This record gives sequence, structure tokens and C-alpha cells, in this order.
Amino acid sequence: MTADTLARARRIVVKTGSALIAEAGAPRAAWLANLAADIASLRQRGKEVILVSSGAVALGRAALGAPYQGRLEQKQAAAAIGQPRLMAALAGALAPHGLACGQALLTPGDTENRRRWLNARATLETLLEAGIVPVINENDTVATEEIRYGDNDRLAARVAQMMGADVLILLSDIDGLYTADPRAHPEARHIPFLEALSPEHDAMATGSNAAAGVGSGGMVTKLAAARIAHAAGCSTLITLGNRPHPLGALEAGERATLIAAKTTPAKARAAWLEGHLTPEGEITVDAGAAKALAGGASLLAVGVKGVTGPFERGAAVAIRDPAGRMIAKGVTAYSSADIQRIAGRRTEDAEALLGYKGRPAIIHRDDMVRL
Repeated sequence: MTADTLARARRIVVKTGSALIAEAGAPRAAWLANLAADIASLRQRGKEVILVSSGAVALGRAALGAPYQGRLEQKQAAAAIGQPRLMAALAGALAPHGLACGQALLTPGDTENRRRWLNARATLETLLEAGIVPVINENDTVATEEIRYGDNDRLAARVAQMMGADVLILLSDIDGLYTADPRAHPEARHIPFLEALSPEHDAMATGSNAAAGVGSGGMVTKLAAARIAHAAGCSTLITLGNRPHPLGALEAGERATLIAAKTTPAKARAAWLEGHLTPEGEITVDAGAAKALAGGASLLAVGVKGVTGPFERGAAVAIRDPAGRMIAKGVTAYSSADIQRIAGRRTEDAEALLGYKGRPAIIHRDDMVRL
């Protein structure tokens, strides 16, 4: 079942924690080499992999010199030191496989604010198109306790949601969800498969891994992440990370908990767009564009006849046909003022008219729901 889920996946988000990345303030080079080999194997079979990795604070805190007490300013300083070390370790592990990695540091606003969400997604899509492995971490050097994800499990789930991932893999200190903590209750049973999560499952979960002393997550946060992914049509696999070739082990059928999504990322996203977007403006299109949109196309400037605003880039807008009927809703990549400048014009003319090179579509088909 686990192997089949991975075999069907096109885009995979893998989250690894500090305890797997670092030991005694240094990168775990052998484990990282195995992880890189697993990523390369997936890539060779046409799968896209996004890595969400903790470890910056764990790799940087020893360099501060003074006794580390976990104060916010110490965490931020340690992250500033450790993030380059983390990226260097990952780059070194991927290089023998002919792979390069690119860094993206996110804060909650990047996945919650529509405009920044568009920017972040476009950057990550561009990295994937170029064959680069995106490596994502929370921007701990600037994030405060009030504006943090708090753990990279939830960050990974938001990334999976934003990127339309098929599978989210959470590498843990345990091989999945049990009916109780098996370290304290030897009689606890492993749960290999779930189609939904309930409060009963939350009661089975444990807190953060106190034994490791470096992470901030635990089974509770992994279930919270799985809920986010589940709503986005993304299945979640929770499995043991501290073993050779952790992703290869999953493909070989090693034990894990699969929380299977009931829908696809595309259908989940369409449902979210339809139910949650309150239009802040309107775009009227010509008959040709209306027909193209009905067939699943993106909205291009050449098909726009009029704009009702004002609204900014990242706004939710209604799309109307020449008769005034609302035929779609979507998130726009341009402000109303810029759309007015390029309405009816070809995509290649937009840069000269606007003074900057924008996105090919006014509204991409992935950011649109047809009504």
C-alpha cells in the first residue's frame, strides 16, 4: 500500500527533523548521503521532490560560545549561523548525483497571504522546472514566537498544500502512529492505514521527542500536519527516519502509517477556491476566452475585455462572460490597474506595456475554479 502510494505520486514533499540532520552540532554526513541517494532515485523515475528540513539551530548553536539557553535571540542567531551549514551539507550530499539544491526560507505570511503565496509558489515551481531540489526551512532568523509555524511538520504540510503535492512524507523518530507510545506501552499496536483522523487518534499521539533534545515536533504535530495535507488532497506517510535509505525503505514496504487522502490535490484546490474566495473585483472576457476557460485554459490578457476594481495582485476576482454571467473565480497574478493596461493585448506585449516581465497568465488555471 505504501509502495503503491509512492509509485503513483508525481510530486512529493519530504520533511526531516533536526535529530536526523545533526548530531553533536555537526551534520550526519552518512545519513544525508543515503537520503540524497533516495531523492536521486525518485528523481530518475520522473518524480519531483521538495525537502523541508530543520537543523539550522542545531548546527549553529554551538558556535555561539555562551551557554545556550534557548532564548529567542539565541535561536535566531544560531539559525543564522547554522542555515548556511545546513545548505552546504545538503548540497554536498546531492552533488554526487548531479543534483543541485536551492534554499527557500518561509514565514507563515508566505503561505497564508495570497500575494506572497503566489510569489512563493512561483519560485518553487521555477526551481522544480530547472531540475533543482528546493530545500525549505522556517526563516528562524526573523520569525518571532507570535509569527512562527512552530514546527516544520506544519510548515511541510503548508508547502504540500501550496504546491499541490500528492504525498507528504514525515520522517520521525518512530515508524508511525501507535495506539499509545510504544516506548512506554510495549503492548501498543501499530496503525498502518487511516482514511481520516479523529480525536481518538490525537489521544494516542505523544509530545515532542524529549530524548533527542533538538526537535520541536512530535506525533501531535505530525497528525496536525496530516490534517492540513488531507484537506488538500495530499496523502501523508509517517515513518522512521533514522535508518539507511529512509525513502527507499518506504518503497520496500517498511512499516509506516499512511493517512490516505480521499480526493486529489486538484479537486481539493478547486473545492477550496469555490468555497472560500469572495470576489474583490471582476474581469469580463470575450466569447473566445470564455470558451477556452470552459475547456480548462488559463486566462490570458488577450481575452480580457474589461476590469472592475480596484484590486491588487493576489486578489480573488470573479470572471464574467460577455453576457455578464459569472463563469469562474480565481486568484489574479496582476492588479486591476495592470490588467487594464494589457487587456486585449498579446502576452509578449505585456512587458513593454508594464515595464516589467510578469506571469504568462492573468489567472493561471490552477488558481481558478469554473462555475
